[in-house]
Amino acid sequence: MANNAIETVMGAVVLAVAGGFLYFAYTNSNVKHIDGYSVTADFNNITGINSGSDVRIGGIKVGTVEKLDLDPKNFQAEATLRVRDDVKLPKDTSAAVRSSGLLGEKFIALEVGNDDQSLKEGDHITITESSVSLEEMLGKFIFSIANNKPGDKTDKAAAN
Repeated sequence: MANNAIETVMGAVVLAVAGGFLYFAYTNSNVKHIDGYSVTADFNNITGINSGSDVRIGGIKVGTVEKLDLDPKNFQAEATLRVRDDVKLPKDTSAAVRSSGLLGEKFIALEVGNDDQSLKEGDHITITESSVSLEEMLGKFIFSIANNKPGDKTDKAAAN
């Protein structure tokens, strides 16, 4: 009977520690709901961005990607961004898909403009820069080297 009580107490301790870890992970992660206004932006390519991805200005998180959808009119990826209420974005703000490093997570970086008017709920960011594919860049680099081998016709023409 005493053995059964020890097992019950140990089980409760394990559950309490697991609950503590969950609380710590939730409070230190940036998955909390952001109160603010939403704006949209269209991109040709938004590879690597998901709902919940960060929206940053100068590396500081100011919002999240709320949802992604395909615009049926122009067949571009439409991202709905939720930005904090205390961040007033000028109308000429631009958005770009960036990466935290060579293989890091992708996020949407906002470049703030100088317009006197601010974006409001439901407005659209018109200046965007799409995601760059690492595989595509490597392919272009490799094929550009292969096409410019020493002794190639283009090298001889350039030497003359």
